[in-house]
Amino acid sequence: MNHRQLFYNFLGQTSEAPLAIEIERAEGLYMYGPGGKEYLDLISGISVSNVGHCHPEVVEAVKKQAETYMHLMVYGEFVQSPQVQLAQFLIQNLPENLENVFLVNSGSEAIEGAMKLAKRYTGRSEIVAFKNAYHGSTQGSLSIMGNEAMKNAFRPLLPDVRFLEYNNTEQLSQISPGTACVVAETIQGEAGAIVPDPGFLKQLRKVCDDNGALLILDEIQAGCGRSGSLWAFEQFGVVPDILTLAKGMGGGLPIGAFISSREIMHTLTHDPVLGHITTFGGNAVCAAAALANLKVIVREKLWENAARQEKLFRQMLVHPKIKNIRGKGLLLALEFADFNENKVIIDKLIEKGIISDWFLFAPHCLRIAPPLIISENETEKACAIILETLNETYMSTALTKENG
Repeated sequence: MNHRQLFYNFLGQTSEAPLAIEIERAEGLYMYGPGGKEYLDLISGISVSNVGHCHPEVVEAVKKQAETYMHLMVYGEFVQSPQVQLAQFLIQNLPENLENVFLVNSGSEAIEGAMKLAKRYTGRSEIVAFKNAYHGSTQGSLSIMGNEAMKNAFRPLLPDVRFLEYNNTEQLSQISPGTACVVAETIQGEAGAIVPDPGFLKQLRKVCDDNGALLILDEIQAGCGRSGSLWAFEQFGVVPDILTLAKGMGGGLPIGAFISSREIMHTLTHDPVLGHITTFGGNAVCAAAALANLKVIVREKLWENAARQEKLFRQMLVHPKIKNIRGKGLLLALEFADFNENKVIIDKLIEKGIISDWFLFAPHCLRIAPPLIISENETEKACAIILETLNETYMSTALTKENG
């Protein structure tokens, strides 16, 4: 029985039609299938592989730490140098109020911890989130997902959650003295790379301050250099009370974090003691990989390359089928007429050795989110193949209409 059949037989599936592309190895911007078939990765495992696949510094950090120790004790009990060094490096590259790091396993767990922290600190219960937001798939993070179709099969979920329209400043008046926190993606990812309107996040920050609500910014997808700055919030003149990270933080290994002030974070230490705990959060090997990964991003200022390559993608990707290009840095969405058209394009790109996909809540949009190390030549190569594919699809559609 081959690997493909084993994949279907023994692994729980997330859909009835997974891509089911077998990959044997990956390096830099490329993944390789059986027989050496080459794929240019334009999605980075959904904004994970920011420094590319198997970056040598990340691999070396993993090897070194795995030979030293791996799991010792639940998070927070033993002093482990990879955790301490990672937290210190994060804090050195964040605003002053973001000075205390709680390490977890994933983005969903970062959101869960952030919500608990906000409730504990404020003593309030209401959480405000936004329509078309994606924050994870666990029960709590699902509760603040801004898409009803994704949630209906799993109710009841958390009560006391209010949804507003992203970029609608008038609705911010619904935030009240009963609101514990507002959770927002700095750039909405699965909505199709929706960038906040000028002044929207500043107004949100002010309304939160006026009502004593904490502002949680989710940079699980947009952070770690992807947006064209190290942290996306830097571009919009706001600083959150709690920041959540994961995906591009770990260099390919599973790790996440929620980060706040020492004062706010201290509330998890008592009443009850062990108010938030995790067995594997901040695993030593994952923490070592994350530190190596972040050091590369900061040293090489990869967010600057993300901004340069964004300009090139926008300059080159001009075609009648592309209705719009949304996003910031290397979190971009190409908008097409509908999902069917987008799916045909995605499938043809895979045949041509380009990996892309669509967005959960914007299935008519094609995702462009390659590793931040992508070069000008590789961007031009990707754009040429995309344009070639669009031309083929455009001609095919024209011929069908003409014959019809």
